[in-house]
Amino acid sequence: MSALLTGAAWGLAAASLIAVAALIGVWWERKVAGRIQMRFGPQEAGPAGLLQTLSDTLKLMLKEDITPTAADVPVFRAMPFLVFVPVASALVVIPYASGWAPFNIATGAVFFLAVPGLSVLGILLAGWASQNTYASIGGVRAAAQMISYELPRTLSVLSLCLLAGSLSTGTIRAEWRWWWVPLTAVGFLVYFISSIAEVNRGPFDLAEAESELVAGYFTDYSGIRWAIFMMAEYGGVVAASLFGAATFLGGGLGLSGVPGALLFVALTALIATAMIWAKWTFPRMRADQLMTFAWKVLTPMALVQLLAVGIALAARVVLS
Repeated sequence: MSALLTGAAWGLAAASLIAVAALIGVWWERKVAGRIQMRFGPQEAGPAGLLQTLSDTLKLMLKEDITPTAADVPVFRAMPFLVFVPVASALVVIPYASGWAPFNIATGAVFFLAVPGLSVLGILLAGWASQNTYASIGGVRAAAQMISYELPRTLSVLSLCLLAGSLSTGTIRAEWRWWWVPLTAVGFLVYFISSIAEVNRGPFDLAEAESELVAGYFTDYSGIRWAIFMMAEYGGVVAASLFGAATFLGGGLGLSGVPGALLFVALTALIATAMIWAKWTFPRMRADQLMTFAWKVLTPMALVQLLAVGIALAARVVLS
C-alpha cells in the first residue's frame, strides 16, 4: 500500500474515532454536568438518553448551512476543516500499545504538540472571515490563548522525553517505569490544565464566552460546519486524554495484554471526565488572569518539573 493510501486510511480511522468519541462524549458530558448541577441529563431519546446526541447530529446535518453576506466565503467555509484536520492528525502518533503507534516516527512527541497548533490559524481566520466583531475578538483571544499555553504543555511533555531518552511516543511508553508517576506528577498537572486551555474548554473558554462574545469565532457558523468545530473540540479532549494516559501513566500502568488495554481505556476516560468536571465546576477566568496563569504559574511549574527530572537522572548516573 502506498504512503498516500496508508495516510488516508489512518486519517479516516482518526476521524471515525473522533466522531464516535464526540457522540459518546457529548452524552457523557451532559450526564456529568447534570449530576454536578443536581439535575438529570438526557433521558428521553433511547435508554438513559443514549440516542440524544445521535438525534442532535442528524438535526445538525439537515440544518441549513448559512454563510453571512459580508463573509469571505471561501475562507469562511474552509476553516472548520482547517481546525479539525490537525486535531485528527495528532491521533496517529499516540502510542496505543507499548512501542507502537500508527505513525511511530522518531519525533512523535513533537508532532503531537506541534501539528494541532495549526488549528490556531483555522480559528483565527474563521473569526476574521465572518466579518463579525464578536467572532473576530473570539478568534484573536483563542489564538493568544492557544499559543501561550503551548509552552507549558510542551515543557511538561519534555520531561518525559528526557526520562525516555527519545522524542518517539512509542519509545516513551515502552520505557515507562512506575516511578515516573510521582516524579512527573507536577508535569502531568501542568499538561492536564494546559490541554484544557488548548481546546478552549471551560474555565478557559474565553474565546467563545456566551455572556460577552455570543459564541466567539464560530458565532456565524451553523449546521454541519458548526458541528465540525464541536467535533474538533471533543477530538482535542480525546487526543489529550489518550496521550496523557499513554505517556504519563504508561498506558495501563505497566500491565500488558487485555488488563493493560482495559486499564488504558479506563485511565483515558478518567482524564476526559476530569476535563468535563473542571468545565462545570470552576468559574471562567478574566482574560488577564488567563494569560497570567499561563506565563507566571504553569510555565515556572513546568520548568521546576524539568529541573527535578534532570536532578533525578543525574543522581541515577552517579549512583550507578
